[in-house]
Amino acid sequence: MTYAMWTEKGGPTVQPDQSRSPFVTVNEVASQLRVSSMTVYRLVQSGQLPAVRVGRSYRIRADDLDRFLGARFTQAG
Repeated sequence: MTYAMWTEKGGPTVQPDQSRSPFVTVNEVASQLRVSSMTVYRLVQSGQLPAVRVGRSYRIRADDLDRFLGARFTQAG
Protein backbone atom coordinates (compact mmCIF):
# COMPACT_ATOMS: atom_id res chain seq x y z
CA MET A 1 0.00 0.00 0.00
CA THR A 2 1.28 3.45 -0.77
CA TYR A 3 0.29 7.01 -0.13
CA ALA A 4 1.17 10.28 -1.82
CA MET A 5 2.99 13.18 -0.19
CA TRP A 6 3.36 16.57 -1.80
CA THR A 7 6.85 17.86 -2.46
CA GLU A 8 7.86 21.52 -2.12
CA LYS A 9 7.64 21.81 -5.92
CA GLY A 10 3.98 20.84 -5.81
CA GLY A 11 4.23 17.34 -7.27
CA PRO A 12 3.26 14.18 -5.41
CA THR A 13 5.83 11.61 -4.38
CA VAL A 14 4.72 8.09 -3.59
CA GLN A 15 6.12 6.49 -0.46
CA PRO A 16 5.48 3.08 1.06
CA ASP A 17 2.96 2.96 3.86
CA GLN A 18 4.83 2.64 7.15
CA SER A 19 1.96 1.03 9.02
CA ARG A 20 0.46 -2.23 7.83
CA SER A 21 -1.40 -2.82 11.06
CA PRO A 22 -4.76 -4.50 10.55
CA PHE A 23 -7.95 -2.85 11.75
CA VAL A 24 -10.20 -4.51 14.30
CA THR A 25 -13.81 -3.82 15.18
CA VAL A 26 -15.13 -2.49 18.47
CA ASN A 27 -16.64 -5.91 19.22
CA GLU A 28 -13.31 -7.64 18.59
CA VAL A 29 -11.54 -5.22 20.94
CA ALA A 30 -14.24 -5.68 23.58
CA SER A 31 -13.96 -9.44 23.32
CA GLN A 32 -10.17 -9.36 23.57
CA LEU A 33 -10.24 -7.06 26.62
CA ARG A 34 -13.25 -8.85 28.13
CA VAL A 35 -15.22 -5.64 28.52
CA SER A 36 -18.45 -4.43 26.97
CA SER A 37 -18.54 -2.74 23.59
CA MET A 38 -19.89 0.37 25.36
CA THR A 39 -16.62 0.56 27.33
CA VAL A 40 -14.66 0.54 24.07
CA TYR A 41 -16.93 3.24 22.63
CA ARG A 42 -16.29 5.35 25.74
CA LEU A 43 -12.52 4.96 25.30
CA VAL A 44 -12.82 6.03 21.67
CA GLN A 45 -15.10 8.99 22.45
CA SER A 46 -12.79 10.21 25.23
CA GLY A 47 -9.79 10.09 22.90
CA GLN A 48 -7.94 7.48 24.95
CA LEU A 49 -8.15 4.90 22.17
CA PRO A 50 -7.59 6.18 18.59
CA ALA A 51 -10.12 4.96 16.04
CA VAL A 52 -11.19 5.59 12.47
CA ARG A 53 -14.84 6.10 11.66
CA VAL A 54 -16.06 3.97 8.75
CA GLY A 55 -19.66 4.77 7.96
CA ARG A 56 -21.52 4.41 11.24
CA SER A 57 -18.94 2.18 12.90
CA TYR A 58 -15.39 2.49 14.21
CA ARG A 59 -12.23 0.56 13.38
CA ILE A 60 -9.19 0.45 15.63
CA ARG A 61 -5.67 -0.28 14.47
CA ALA A 62 -4.11 -3.25 16.24
CA ASP A 63 -0.96 -1.16 16.82
CA ASP A 64 -3.00 1.57 18.52
CA LEU A 65 -4.63 -1.03 20.76
CA ASP A 66 -1.20 -2.43 21.68
CA ARG A 67 0.07 1.08 22.53
CA PHE A 68 -3.05 1.77 24.59
CA LEU A 69 -2.57 -1.42 26.59
CA GLY A 70 1.19 -0.94 26.94
CA ALA A 71 0.72 2.52 28.41
CA ARG A 72 -1.62 1.10 31.05
CA PHE A 73 0.37 -2.00 31.94
CA THR A 74 1.26 -2.29 35.63
CA GLN A 75 2.97 -5.07 37.48
CA ALA A 76 1.02 -6.67 40.27
CA GLY A 77 2.76 -7.63 43.40
